[in-house]
Amino acid sequence: MRYLVMALGLYLGANLGASPVAAGELEDEIIGYMDFATETAGIILPQQLTAEIWEGVYFVDTRSRADFEAGTIPGAVHIEWRDVPGRLDEIPEDKMVVLFCNTGVRSSQATFAARVMGRENVLVMQSGYEGWLTEGAYHPR
Repeated sequence: MRYLVMALGLYLGANLGASPVAAGELEDEIIGYMDFATETAGIILPQQLTAEIWEGVYFVDTRSRADFEAGTIPGAVHIEWRDVPGRLDEIPEDKMVVLFCNTGVRSSQATFAARVMGRENVLVMQSGYEGWLTEGAYHPR
Protein backbone atom coordinates (compact mmCIF):
# COMPACT_ATOMS: atom_id res chain seq x y z
CA MET A 1 0.00 0.00 0.00
CA ARG A 2 2.77 2.42 0.89
CA TYR A 3 4.36 1.83 -2.55
CA LEU A 4 1.03 2.62 -4.23
CA VAL A 5 0.66 5.84 -2.22
CA MET A 6 4.22 6.91 -3.07
CA ALA A 7 3.71 6.13 -6.76
CA LEU A 8 0.44 8.08 -6.82
CA GLY A 9 2.14 11.02 -5.11
CA LEU A 10 4.97 11.04 -7.65
CA TYR A 11 2.52 10.73 -10.54
CA LEU A 12 0.25 13.52 -9.32
CA GLY A 13 3.18 15.79 -8.59
CA ALA A 14 4.72 15.21 -12.01
CA ASN A 15 1.45 15.62 -13.91
CA LEU A 16 0.28 18.69 -12.04
CA GLY A 17 3.56 20.52 -12.51
CA ALA A 18 4.24 20.55 -8.78
CA SER A 19 6.90 18.92 -6.71
CA PRO A 20 6.18 15.29 -5.85
CA VAL A 21 3.79 14.87 -2.94
CA ALA A 22 5.37 13.25 0.09
CA ALA A 23 3.95 9.80 0.71
CA GLY A 24 2.83 10.72 4.22
CA GLU A 25 1.01 13.85 3.03
CA LEU A 26 -0.81 11.98 0.28
CA GLU A 27 -1.67 9.13 2.58
CA ASP A 28 -3.10 11.63 5.09
CA GLU A 29 -5.19 13.23 2.32
CA ILE A 30 -6.56 9.88 1.15
CA ILE A 31 -7.32 8.72 4.69
CA GLY A 32 -8.99 12.05 5.44
CA TYR A 33 -11.16 11.73 2.36
CA MET A 34 -12.08 8.12 3.14
CA ASP A 35 -12.96 9.03 6.75
CA PHE A 36 -15.17 11.89 5.59
CA ALA A 37 -16.82 10.29 2.53
CA THR A 38 -19.97 8.24 2.76
CA GLU A 39 -20.25 4.90 0.96
CA THR A 40 -22.09 6.51 -1.92
CA ALA A 41 -20.09 9.74 -2.11
CA GLY A 42 -19.18 10.48 -5.68
CA ILE A 43 -21.62 8.01 -7.28
CA ILE A 44 -24.62 8.53 -9.53
CA LEU A 45 -26.80 5.88 -11.15
CA PRO A 46 -27.98 6.05 -14.79
CA GLN A 47 -31.53 5.97 -13.44
CA GLN A 48 -30.87 9.28 -11.66
CA LEU A 49 -29.89 11.10 -14.86
CA THR A 50 -33.34 12.43 -15.65
CA ALA A 51 -34.36 14.98 -18.28
CA GLU A 52 -34.75 17.58 -15.52
CA ILE A 53 -31.07 17.56 -14.59
CA TRP A 54 -29.56 16.61 -17.97
CA GLU A 55 -28.71 20.14 -19.16
CA GLY A 56 -26.85 20.90 -15.95
CA VAL A 57 -24.52 17.88 -16.23
CA TYR A 58 -21.04 17.95 -17.77
CA PHE A 59 -20.25 14.43 -19.02
CA VAL A 60 -16.66 13.17 -19.33
CA ASP A 61 -16.08 9.95 -21.27
CA THR A 62 -12.96 8.38 -19.76
CA ARG A 63 -12.76 5.48 -22.24
CA SER A 64 -10.28 5.11 -25.10
CA ARG A 65 -10.43 7.41 -28.12
CA ALA A 66 -11.74 4.49 -30.23
CA ASP A 67 -14.56 3.77 -27.76
CA PHE A 68 -15.45 7.46 -27.60
CA GLU A 69 -15.58 7.76 -31.39
CA ALA A 70 -17.68 4.59 -31.68
CA GLY A 71 -20.42 6.17 -29.56
CA THR A 72 -20.84 8.19 -26.41
CA ILE A 73 -23.35 10.12 -24.36
CA PRO A 74 -24.48 13.16 -26.38
CA GLY A 75 -22.40 16.21 -25.46
CA ALA A 76 -19.72 14.27 -23.58
CA VAL A 77 -16.10 15.39 -23.78
CA HIS A 78 -13.27 12.89 -23.99
CA ILE A 79 -10.54 12.69 -21.32
CA GLU A 80 -9.06 9.22 -20.84
CA TRP A 81 -9.26 8.06 -17.24
CA ARG A 82 -5.51 8.23 -16.61
CA ASP A 83 -5.41 11.82 -17.88
CA VAL A 84 -8.10 13.21 -15.57
CA PRO A 85 -5.76 14.33 -12.73
CA GLY A 86 -3.46 16.16 -15.14
CA ARG A 87 -6.38 17.78 -17.00
CA LEU A 88 -8.52 18.65 -14.00
CA ASP A 89 -8.37 22.33 -14.94
CA GLU A 90 -10.45 21.49 -18.06
CA ILE A 91 -13.30 20.19 -15.93
CA PRO A 92 -15.79 22.77 -14.61
CA GLU A 93 -16.09 23.37 -10.90
CA ASP A 94 -19.51 25.06 -11.02
CA LYS A 95 -21.73 22.19 -12.18
CA MET A 96 -22.27 18.48 -11.74
CA VAL A 97 -19.58 16.50 -13.57
CA VAL A 98 -20.24 12.83 -14.38
CA LEU A 99 -17.32 10.62 -15.41
CA PHE A 100 -18.03 7.33 -17.13
CA CYS A 101 -16.31 4.45 -18.88
CA ASN A 102 -17.90 1.23 -20.15
CA THR A 103 -18.78 -0.22 -16.74
CA GLY A 104 -17.65 2.33 -14.14
CA VAL A 105 -14.39 0.65 -13.14
CA ARG A 106 -11.82 2.96 -14.78
CA SER A 107 -13.90 6.10 -14.32
CA SER A 108 -14.25 5.33 -10.60
CA GLN A 109 -10.46 5.54 -10.29
CA ALA A 110 -10.43 8.89 -12.09
CA THR A 111 -13.32 10.13 -9.94
CA PHE A 112 -11.55 9.10 -6.75
CA ALA A 113 -8.41 10.99 -7.82
CA ALA A 114 -10.44 14.10 -8.71
CA ARG A 115 -12.30 14.01 -5.40
CA VAL A 116 -9.09 13.55 -3.38
CA MET A 117 -7.77 16.55 -5.30
CA GLY A 118 -10.70 18.61 -4.03
CA ARG A 119 -13.38 18.26 -6.72
CA GLU A 120 -16.52 17.42 -4.78
CA ASN A 121 -18.70 18.08 -7.85
CA VAL A 122 -17.25 15.07 -9.74
CA LEU A 123 -19.29 11.86 -9.74
CA VAL A 124 -18.81 8.44 -11.31
CA MET A 125 -21.70 6.88 -13.18
CA GLN A 126 -22.10 3.44 -11.67
CA SER A 127 -22.44 0.78 -14.41
CA GLY A 128 -20.98 3.23 -16.94
CA TYR A 129 -21.93 3.75 -20.55
CA GLU A 130 -23.32 0.23 -20.83
CA GLY A 131 -25.57 0.86 -17.84
CA TRP A 132 -26.72 4.18 -19.26
CA LEU A 133 -27.60 2.54 -22.59
CA THR A 134 -29.82 -0.06 -20.90
CA GLU A 135 -31.02 1.69 -17.73
CA GLY A 136 -30.58 5.42 -18.25
CA ALA A 137 -33.58 7.51 -17.20
CA TYR A 138 -33.12 9.89 -20.13
CA HIS A 139 -31.71 9.52 -23.64
CA PRO A 140 -31.73 12.79 -25.58
CA ARG A 141 -32.57 12.52 -29.26
